[in-house]
Amino acid sequence: MLKRRKITPTFHERMLWGQGDGSGLVPVDTAVGRVGALACWEHYNPLARYALMARHEEIHCSQFPGSLVGPIFAEQMEVTMRHHALESGCFVVNATAWLTDAQVASITPDRGLQKACRGGCYTAIISPEGVHLAPPLREGEGMVIADLDMRLITKRKRMMDSVGHYARPELLSLLHDATPSAPLAAPLSECVPNQKSVSHEFAHESAHESAHESSGPDRTVSDLHPAADHRGAVAGPAAR
Repeated sequence: MLKRRKITPTFHERMLWGQGDGSGLVPVDTAVGRVGALACWEHYNPLARYALMARHEEIHCSQFPGSLVGPIFAEQMEVTMRHHALESGCFVVNATAWLTDAQVASITPDRGLQKACRGGCYTAIISPEGVHLAPPLREGEGMVIADLDMRLITKRKRMMDSVGHYARPELLSLLHDATPSAPLAAPLSECVPNQKSVSHEFAHESAHESAHESSGPDRTVSDLHPAADHRGAVAGPAAR
């Protein structure tokens, strides 16, 4: 399944969260369809959305905080998510949170500030034609449930396929680096344990010098061992 982090935390989120990488901008195949995901204001990054669209996501899972800054937030969210359904030609399943009065009071006792923790909820399921498949949930706890007719994707893309017959890749295209980021790329000297005997040490130095002379000083353990990953550890099958 997909493991991802929001590519750019918004405003105060940056006090807690780091940036995500491009490996999370790839939809995954599931039993119910090809599923992609973005969080909150990532949807205002059109290239992030296009990365999922170009890989033909069928169901887009989106999440927004909800219970935030009043009805205007829900209105903006609805415009954004219905537009993505139309542009991508996919289903959108959008979820927002809901804060009870007791939860709002636990955040702040100030009545004025409490207004910023109310409204802004829009939990919905949207078809590739931009239509609600069930009444959206705008207040309180609950669930939105709908059946997805996957033939609607074909119907929509027959008319307008933004990454197919309606695209102009010779004029406009997206460069997407989907490589997972790594905190360390260890040089060879850090990956080879110290040798205990003189003979072993001499053999190690000779082998190291041969490798050094053949390919330069910047070789890493992954260059010498094809089964090693870029962090200097022997990699097994990738876990997803």
